[in-house]
Amino acid sequence: MSTYTPAEAAELSGFSLDTLRYYEREGILPPVARATSGRRVYDDADLSTLDFLKCLRDTGMPIRRLRRYGELCRDPGSIAERIALLEEHATAVREQAEQLRRRQERLDEKLAWYRTQLG
Repeated sequence: MSTYTPAEAAELSGFSLDTLRYYEREGILPPVARATSGRRVYDDADLSTLDFLKCLRDTGMPIRRLRRYGELCRDPGSIAERIALLEEHATAVREQAEQLRRRQERLDEKLAWYRTQLG
């Protein structure tokens, strides 16, 4: 198993150091192991968690829901609740994608119309 410094974890995850600390403090990310020096030491499992959190954040999951997901992940008996939370988010993402698809169609229509005006 590989380990990473906070700076490496930030670079690999795409999060800032401040966000990593914030996510840990808020319970979104489980507590990260620490070296004897007291510095955080991230591992592959932490990076995998961060990758999924980035997916959730990039698809518009609000912080309060990220926090709830983090809480649920620390409770082994919460699989059904995690599924429900993620299904709800997946539905919202599908709706957003459909909305974007319709807006893209409208944009394409307008572009086509402008191109006909050029002759």
